[in-house]
Amino acid sequence: MSDPQLMPVTTAQTGLTQATIVRKAAPKSDYKPADVSPQRRVQRSFAVRLWSVRHSRLLEWFYAKFADMFLLLHPLWKGIGYSRVEGPVKFVEKRVKGFMFDCRMCGQCILSSTGMSCPMNCPKQLRNGPCGGVRANGNCEVEPDMPCVWVKAWEGSRDMVHGDKIFDVQKPVDQSLRETSAWLRVTAQAAAARDAARNTTNTGASA
Repeated sequence: MSDPQLMPVTTAQTGLTQATIVRKAAPKSDYKPADVSPQRRVQRSFAVRLWSVRHSRLLEWFYAKFADMFLLLHPLWKGIGYSRVEGPVKFVEKRVKGFMFDCRMCGQCILSSTGMSCPMNCPKQLRNGPCGGVRANGNCEVEPDMPCVWVKAWEGSRDMVHGDKIFDVQKPVDQSLRETSAWLRVTAQAAAARDAARNTTNTGASA
């Protein structure tokens, strides 16, 4: 029979997360690595990500204006060629959204429907709400030190004008769109819908 004193201490017994236990058990020395700790890097990205959720209403307003501007530039994108402009636009998009939301460039951005909390940051990549393993403190069951993406999505959505879009059922991720520009894709779709509406109006007026 195992000696209880030799059995590992569980997170339930200590109330600490596994990551904290590992850090406390690590050998102590005067050397402190600069900017190489995975924990510190993750915590910094959480900080910016959480800021974006807290300011979801402001970002919703800004994105609406930004989308309108991109739509106005549709003739330019079309003239140059969407495929040609994809590279530079994607370069900027990846870095801006990567910093603000820890974007994974799925190409099917739904931040405006999820309280400015990117669901692709969920370890299970759930697109329609949290799993059943959300911890009592609101953190992820897979990454105990990370706030649940969907808990934050709900919080952010409550501050947004169109926050009820969080109830929309999202389609599964189309893997063929990975590493493509969601900005350009949404702009092209909006332009097509606008042109179709104009054609319908003109046809009705002619009749």
